[in-house]
Amino acid sequence: MTDVDDKIPRIRPQQFHEIDGLEDWRVLGEGACAYFRTGSFTAGATFVQAISALPGVGSGHPDVDLRYGGVTVRLITIADFYGLSEQDVELARQISEVARTLHIPADPSAVQTVQVTIDALAGSDVVPFWRALLGYEDRANSPEDLIDPQRRGAPFYFQQMDAPRPQRNRVHIDVWVPYDQAEARIAAAIAAGGRLVSDAYAPSHWVLADPEGNEACVGAAGWIGAGPGGQ
Repeated sequence: MTDVDDKIPRIRPQQFHEIDGLEDWRVLGEGACAYFRTGSFTAGATFVQAISALPGVGSGHPDVDLRYGGVTVRLITIADFYGLSEQDVELARQISEVARTLHIPADPSAVQTVQVTIDALAGSDVVPFWRALLGYEDRANSPEDLIDPQRRGAPFYFQQMDAPRPQRNRVHIDVWVPYDQAEARIAAAIAAGGRLVSDAYAPSHWVLADPEGNEACVGAAGWIGAGPGGQ
């Protein structure tokens, strides 16, 4: 996450996906993500070291997760918005160039982010409890989002309810997948016993439910060719 001047222009998800040189990346609920299959911890460490030497790397930017089989990189800007900027575009290009130089392939289908959403009648009463319980902090300029200051745990979003809904679960999971993986993920969930509750907001997101009615959303930011779903 990067704190930047509020005047930095925002790059919308669909804009990001239409820019040449960013084919390795997918915009999810938590910024732009890419997964690079390094094949070993040593190769991954070499890749991360090369990323650290790039001129666009600053304090807290990017987020890097190094594992034995690969490296996940996340780019996100925090200003008066929570998303992507021109800085993220340039750094994404540079990181992909480093990967190509090191002969490390990207796998855009391997990225996803997860968010926990809680329906609340009085968010101002509920949010402090979860903030204290989780050790999270407020997302910049938002009274309804909590984020892990260590950038490890899933963010929590508090959705305003207009009336009690005792017959519906009030905690659900949002799973953000690449725009070109959403339909396959939905089909797999339905084949595993789930059902489609609503596609009213597709291709931005779909609402699914498990066999007992517990709901989850599949989100796909920046769906190419979409209208409102392109954000």
